[in-house]
Amino acid sequence: MRKRFTSYSWSALRGDVFGGFIASLIAFPYGLAMASLMGLPPILGVFTSILTAPITALLGRNPVMIGGVSSVTVPFILVAVHDQGIGGAAKVSMVAAVLMLVFSTLRLGRYVALVPHPVMAGFSCGIGGMMVISQLRTIVGYSAHSADASLFGQLRECLANLPNLQWSTTLTALVVIGVASLSAKISHKLPAPLLGIGAAVLAAFVFGWNSSEVGMLPSTVPPFIGFAWRPSDVYTVLPAGFGLAFVTSVNLLVTSRVVEHFRGRHTAMKKADADRELGAYGIANLAAGMFAAPMSVGIPARSLANVQCGGTSRLSNLFHAAFLVLFVTEGSGIIKHLPVAALAGVTAWMGVRLMEWSMWKRLAKMGRVDAVAFLSTSIAALFSNAVFAVALGVSFYAAAYVYRTYFSTRRLFVTENTPDTPLA
Repeated sequence: MRKRFTSYSWSALRGDVFGGFIASLIAFPYGLAMASLMGLPPILGVFTSILTAPITALLGRNPVMIGGVSSVTVPFILVAVHDQGIGGAAKVSMVAAVLMLVFSTLRLGRYVALVPHPVMAGFSCGIGGMMVISQLRTIVGYSAHSADASLFGQLRECLANLPNLQWSTTLTALVVIGVASLSAKISHKLPAPLLGIGAAVLAAFVFGWNSSEVGMLPSTVPPFIGFAWRPSDVYTVLPAGFGLAFVTSVNLLVTSRVVEHFRGRHTAMKKADADRELGAYGIANLAAGMFAAPMSVGIPARSLANVQCGGTSRLSNLFHAAFLVLFVTEGSGIIKHLPVAALAGVTAWMGVRLMEWSMWKRLAKMGRVDAVAFLSTSIAALFSNAVFAVALGVSFYAAAYVYRTYFSTRRLFVTENTPDTPLA
């Protein structure tokens, strides 16, 4: 430890500061947008990163991975808020955090990371589609209460409302999407969502576009959330908590692998490291759940931005949290004037990016099991339960394994031992 400290240079410090700063610029608008999408107060999306970053920086095994609110947790929290309010979301998050600690204690992290890539890609694609459709109401300016809460119903209502499109609201969101896409294409180091929001605010000021604003965000620590446990939680909260813990764990460990590969460390993750990562995020998310803040998951975009901008140590994660605190406390006067449509544009932009376009391009060249698993998981994640979506995708691999192990072997045995069967 002493050797590591003495080898730490001013250059490394500068890289950690800059990496943490850029990661915070990416995290801030995305955290606000994700919390709003989940039905939570927007500030909780930022508070997740502020609270969990120090814990994961000190206890986690990947020093440069930046955590925060992730789209993979949206279906679970959104349903919990709809059914039981913010307290219900806190219960689901805390149960998931405890289960992550159980996974870590039982050393299951080394196995959780083995979920096939097409399944996770399909889940990501479905969530991306859900994010886009869920924001269409805000983007087109449709404010009437929806009689149909399903995605099909929301899409149908938005399409029916197109003749009454509010151009100022729609153009605000489109400017965010366009500028963010262009910025991301130019360089991964640029805080694309923030630049998109900045361009939208500037355009709204120049052209006089009017739309609803985020409003004043509290700059104080959110209060502890209150809730009561019920007997019915056994079959409502517990399954949702297990699904959330599983999806969070898989996403977390896959992100950690990607970040290590990007850093030039191409060796496989150690089994103990995977278990330790789950434990660190389990503790961090247990703390976040006490305030009803969403779960923290490793975020590839801000983690890779941290590395690209020079982040090399755990201090980059701490600087990331410190800059977010400054944004909330010193920048609240600016934040309250952000258009809600701009945050909807950020969410829709991230949803489009999550749709795994590279997988769609090579779909025809994929193996049959991979292709079916990817498509079925995508559709199920978009229109059904998230746990069911992942389980459905994995089931195709399980069925293929059973077929190869038993049925194909038996058929080969019969073929080779039947005299009437001609040789190939």
